Amino acid sequence: FKENRKDDIWLVDFYAPWCGHCKKLEPVWNEVGIEMKNMGSPVKVGKMDATSFSSIASEFGVRGYPTIKLLKGDLAYNYRGPRTKDDIVEFANRVAGPLIRPLPSQHMFEHVQKRHRVLFVYVGGESPLKEKYIEVASELIVYTYFFSASEDVLPEYVTLPELPAVVVFKDGTYFVYDEYEDGDLSSWINRERFQGYLNVDGFTLYELGDTGKLVAIAVIDDKNSSVEHTRLKTIIQEVARDYRDHFHRDFQFGHMDGNDYINSLLMDDLTIPTIVVLNTSNQQYFLPDRHIENTEDMVQFINNILDGTAEAQGGDGLLQRIKRIIYDAKSTVGSVFKSSPLLGCFLFGLPLGVISIMCYGICTADTDGGVDEHEAAKKENDDRELTDEGSEEEQEEEKNGKYTELSDGEIKQKDVMEKKKD
Repeated sequence: FKENRKDDIWLVDFYAPWCGHCKKLEPVWNEVGIEMKNMGSPVKVGKMDATSFSSIASEFGVRGYPTIKLLKGDLAYNYRGPRTKDDIVEFANRVAGPLIRPLPSQHMFEHVQKRHRVLFVYVGGESPLKEKYIEVASELIVYTYFFSASEDVLPEYVTLPELPAVVVFKDGTYFVYDEYEDGDLSSWINRERFQGYLNVDGFTLYELGDTGKLVAIAVIDDKNSSVEHTRLKTIIQEVARDYRDHFHRDFQFGHMDGNDYINSLLMDDLTIPTIVVLNTSNQQYFLPDRHIENTEDMVQFINNILDGTAEAQGGDGLLQRIKRIIYDAKSTVGSVFKSSPLLGCFLFGLPLGVISIMCYGICTADTDGGVDEHEAAKKENDDRELTDEGSEEEQEEEKNGKYTELSDGEIKQKDVMEKKKD
């Protein structure tokens, strides 16, 4: 494979036999192989045990499992999308084809526009801008398609200030790249590759982190058709549409179904429906300090975030990291017990029981040793007192002996005095 892979285009799944996510991907991957073969694609589909061929996995920068890569010549493109058959096949067809796809007619342009919600088109001839466009396409082809066309192919409602130009068609309208206002072309395309309003899930939120934008989300229950759920969603949609010129460089708008993912992200329990603004670059988030009643309230909330008057919560500081570790540990233990109580008892109950017995044994041993040591010390002191002072009988005899000696002396002194008198 290593020697011959450059002769073909390969879509490879690098997996580990013990990986649960890899096992979940396996039936999907088999469907991808069948689909690519049936459509006559030049892309060859394969999979490789990265634990058995670790040198090749390291060569392609495989750091986790499963890792999906499309290998095209000397280039290796990472797939970072949802692990579904349609998304993987679409990724393979996009990356395996030409970087810049020409649109020779209005009919072709209309056909392509119907298929793609976001469409990037270079308009004009050879120029430094086109060279830059090709360079950006080689980097961002993993996310979106890139086309080229002449000015007469574009719809009549499109007006370009000058040629050459790069145009993005989305949200029912179009926007022209302006180097002075929009900055680097790569950054602009990376920001504009999403629609103005999205149905956000965990994967989309992860992808939005590359844009550098804050993400304003209405967290709702899609199955709940109550006025409040519908109203918050409508407010976000109106701000995304009517205030694009004001906020599109800094904000991405959308809604999310359910609050489970948001709760795990914020380590908090948000009551839905609600609105939250996320900064995915540093894990900060903003909650409105008052109820959002209308579009004007939402615009004011966004302006407060931009001018720094809105209070930021969360972040990636030391305390938040410690909190994250504790939260993840609790979540892991809870999920294990929820999915398999017996396995949870075995994994966590057995080690805790062993540790408890060890601690009890250590504490008990220390206590007995302390008592024995105290009794030994007391006995030693008692022996020392007996050795120094003797028994009570000995002390009494000694006392009587002293009394007897003093009495004999007095008698002798009396005898001497009587002899002197005589």
